[in-house]
Amino acid sequence: MVNVTYAASGDLTAFLPDGTPIVYNLGDMAWVIASMALVWIMIPGVGLFYSGLLRRKNALSMIWTSLASVAVVSFQWFFWGFSLAFSETGSAYIGDLKYFGLKGVLEQPSIGSSRIPSILFCVYQLMFAAITAALAVGAIAERGRLGPTLIFIFCWSTLVYDPIACWTWNTNGWSFVMGGLDFAGGTPVHISSGTAALAISIYLGKRRGYGTERLAYKPHNTTYVILGTVFLWFGWFGFNGGSALSANLRAVQACIVTNLAASVGGLTWMFWDWRIEKKWSAVGFCSGAVSGLVAITPASGFVGSPAAVLFGVLGGTACNFATQLKFICGYDDTLDIFASHAVGGVVGNILTGLFAQKSVAGFDGVTVIPGGWLDHHYIQLGHQLADSVAGLSYSFVMTTIILWIMHYIPGCRLRASEEAEILGIDDAEMGEFAYDYVGLEQEIGQTLDTGIVASGGAREPDHHRERKHSGAGAEVSSAPSHDDGSSSHGEKV
Repeated sequence: MVNVTYAASGDLTAFLPDGTPIVYNLGDMAWVIASMALVWIMIPGVGLFYSGLLRRKNALSMIWTSLASVAVVSFQWFFWGFSLAFSETGSAYIGDLKYFGLKGVLEQPSIGSSRIPSILFCVYQLMFAAITAALAVGAIAERGRLGPTLIFIFCWSTLVYDPIACWTWNTNGWSFVMGGLDFAGGTPVHISSGTAALAISIYLGKRRGYGTERLAYKPHNTTYVILGTVFLWFGWFGFNGGSALSANLRAVQACIVTNLAASVGGLTWMFWDWRIEKKWSAVGFCSGAVSGLVAITPASGFVGSPAAVLFGVLGGTACNFATQLKFICGYDDTLDIFASHAVGGVVGNILTGLFAQKSVAGFDGVTVIPGGWLDHHYIQLGHQLADSVAGLSYSFVMTTIILWIMHYIPGCRLRASEEAEILGIDDAEMGEFAYDYVGLEQEIGQTLDTGIVASGGAREPDHHRERKHSGAGAEVSSAPSHDDGSSSHGEKV
């Protein structure tokens, strides 16, 4: 039984096995618990955001991968993930198994803050690990198998996320000891996931019809994209603000700069798109808001509000132009995860080296840092670059190794067959669909027979077929067979 009681002040007092009393602040605990829930809601937000950007026949699979990430990483974090990332007795690169199976993770002070217990810090950091995996596996969109994805998430979290989290946030980590500044996950979350997505995209290869009109489609559900952005933006207050691990002024400042960078990033991306298309794109605004959020993440506990405007402008601009890299380099990053997260994370890390202020870090009354270029601490930029390059390199190489090892294990290949890609991952891998009706999409260069053979053998006239309309055209609720092998589900006319 845990030996706890309440102090006269109302704070929680826990007694360690040797009788030493530890006082935990209930206000801080409440804020971190709330932040944990806020970060959790971001994970299905990622699924909705990704789902809306795809074609109907692959919409449900992206929501599935986000929830699968929560489930798999929750077990992995219990099993050994937390210990590998945050055991105090680990090395500069990865922890040991001190907390295997969460043994001993309960009432003792956390490695992140002595004001909250270790078990609370554990579950809060679990959500970071889960959303990172969800971001990375979005790269399987429209051509990845779901079963092997579960294996990949477990292996990737163990071999990529946990070591990077260790060297960034663990007090023994080489980047932490060097003096790298990463408040809420520029390298462990965004650079690692974005670079992993690049490695996955290269491994999987291009989708069928890449470079032709067959893939010149618009997002099938912009409402999903907006709703996913809402969940992400809302949850990011817990992502960044909660990283203060205390209900203090630093947490408030982190929330202010988070909201400001997202707002400016959304406007910046939208303005860049308007320059080309002369349309006010909701998808563009949402993409820019996410880019601004990514850029401000490593800096949110270190920079003032004026700097947050620059983070939004440069984050939105850099990520917008980075979407063209896939055409220049010839890889098929379906959802531009590398452009939004890896590039945005690098931009955020570099700007942190320039604009971090020791006065802002001291808003919690505890943290002492030398600051960045604003405080004439010029070596900080070098620290940030070293951390960024290490995160990029390690994530790309290790992710590629994992993918190719799985490639040669029977049943573990991540690439779906061409038939499954044509049919749609939802139907081929799940047998379920995101909607109560699905459309029909004609394969380029082939003829689509839209008649239905009635039970008596006669062809049913088209006017008997129920149609539902959207901005993309008529959606057909029935599902005739095809001679060309194309999908009878999830495609639009």
